[in-house]
Amino acid sequence: MENQPIIESALEFARESFQNDFSGHDFAHTYRVFQLAQTIGKAENADLRTVQLAALLHDVDDPKLFGGSFGQFERAERFLRENGLGEDEIQTICRIISEISFKGTDTQTPSTLEGQVVQDADRLDAVGAIGIGRAFAFGGSRNRPMYDPAEPPKIGMDAEQYAKNQGSTINHFYEKLLLLREMMNTPTARCLAEHRHRFMEQFLDEFFAEWEGKR
Repeated sequence: MENQPIIESALEFARESFQNDFSGHDFAHTYRVFQLAQTIGKAENADLRTVQLAALLHDVDDPKLFGGSFGQFERAERFLRENGLGEDEIQTICRIISEISFKGTDTQTPSTLEGQVVQDADRLDAVGAIGIGRAFAFGGSRNRPMYDPAEPPKIGMDAEQYAKNQGSTINHFYEKLLLLREMMNTPTARCLAEHRHRFMEQFLDEFFAEWEGKR
């Protein structure tokens, strides 16, 4: 499918935004979410332009990466206005971005099909082999331990607790990653999540066996 000029501009904007990121939120992550969102969006009959733009811009105002506060979309809004989108479409895309993040027990189900598609694509990139790699990249970038047997996972955190949590990367699997399969919105994403979820379970079995010197 040939991209519209605004999609090409959004791709370049995302590439420039994340060129120096090594936390697992680099441009490659955004591009995978973009690709996955198109695959899911086509299967679920979503509006593809909305899906594409929301996927490409979903991290450009992330406070973890750029500072600022949750719920502010200054960079996304500026890009969309400069590229001629009307206020209704801008608000639709920013609403999607505001609804897709994992926030522990405060996580939202997006109010539109397009938002559900982008949320699913973002979640899929957090699980499976890529998800494992991204988890350890992010943990290392934040000086978090790989694993601490004395520190159990914190289950049932709300948004504030989740944002402040500094636990180990292995705990992150139990606090978020292993929960995502059951949180997928669309039938297409649920099918894709099954294999990735099983792969993470196999990885954890191997990790603990090696950690304990059993193989």
